[in-house]
Amino acid sequence: MSASLRASLNARPQEVELDTAETAVLVIDMQNDFAAEGGLGDLVGNDIAPARATIGPIARVCTTARAAGIPVVHLQHGYLPDLSDLGPARSKNRIAHDAVEVGRRIRTPDGGEGRLLVHGTWNTEILPELAPEPTDVVVRKNRYSGFYGTELDAVLRRLGVANLVVTGCTTSVCVESTVRDAMFRDYVPVVLEDCTSEPMSRANHDASLAVIERNLGWVADSEGFLRAIETAAAR
Repeated sequence: MSASLRASLNARPQEVELDTAETAVLVIDMQNDFAAEGGLGDLVGNDIAPARATIGPIARVCTTARAAGIPVVHLQHGYLPDLSDLGPARSKNRIAHDAVEVGRRIRTPDGGEGRLLVHGTWNTEILPELAPEPTDVVVRKNRYSGFYGTELDAVLRRLGVANLVVTGCTTSVCVESTVRDAMFRDYVPVVLEDCTSEPMSRANHDASLAVIERNLGWVADSEGFLRAIETAAAR
């Protein structure tokens, strides 16, 4: 394991001190259904270009994090094959996902068979460009927040994590939901704005970042994170 580093990250509303021994990178829902051609987002007409644009910056953040001994934790959104964990008929979670035909069988880009947002299929696989390394952790979830009904909090506590560098999609839904729950648990969440994306509108993305900066955490960018780690390592 790399030696612990103390990095000063330029962020809004103020600088954040990160001890690499107490920090983890979260990669939220960077999976085929949300960021690949032929996935759910693409099939329902969402613009997946913003999510695709974050792949490079997220990959660089993960590579730098691993080299500094910072764990990378991937969140993976999906449901059981029988959809028994989707919620009752009147729940908003089921209504919202029924609207996009969760569980529908599709032909995947490689000619195989997939099912929209079902775990164990091509649809919920993490993008190949961001495929987890052996040292990474993958946590499955079935609600917008990565903390709801999952082992995420236990995993982070076991790793001694106090600071979360947050990336992934979607800014106003799963990212913001996870950041809210992180703040409620007294983590220090720092969202990297160029590593998050929003298919509905740039206004939604900006509004969520404003809420996070004001009330829930901090906002920085990938270049600032890379520079902070590199500067700390050079000292």
